[in-house]
Amino acid sequence: MAYGNLNADVVQSSVTGTPTVFKDGAGTETGTLCRAWVNYKGTSTQSIRASFNVSSVTYNASGYYTVNLTNAMSDANYSCVTSVSNPGGAFGVVQINSDNAFGDVAPTTSAVRIGIVFYNYTYVNSAYVNVAIFR
Repeated sequence: MAYGNLNADVVQSSVTGTPTVFKDGAGTETGTLCRAWVNYKGTSTQSIRASFNVSSVTYNASGYYTVNLTNAMSDANYSCVTSVSNPGGAFGVVQINSDNAFGDVAPTTSAVRIGIVFYNYTYVNSAYVNVAIFR
């Protein structure tokens, strides 16, 4: 499989839970695919619009959610990328692995916590919340 000037081989593992990887001609891993993603309505009546490897999203409190994975990650050292629609018409921040008291919560292999924080340090709902997990 060629991507521009980059020649890569796609390697699919026979080990359950191990992602497909891309390797260069020398056999060096150059990347993997997204392991889980979700687009959901982040209000008190939240609902998943579309997803992959996400079993559910738990509404914990205003602006505070838990994204639950269908198939667990091999460890909790994954990367989580998020985006949200404009919460409340002003600047906000999305926190990963946060609790609603602005503290850190250790990530787990089966879930990630998301907090949408308004500029005045209150949690707020967002109509569109997007989460992607890479490992």
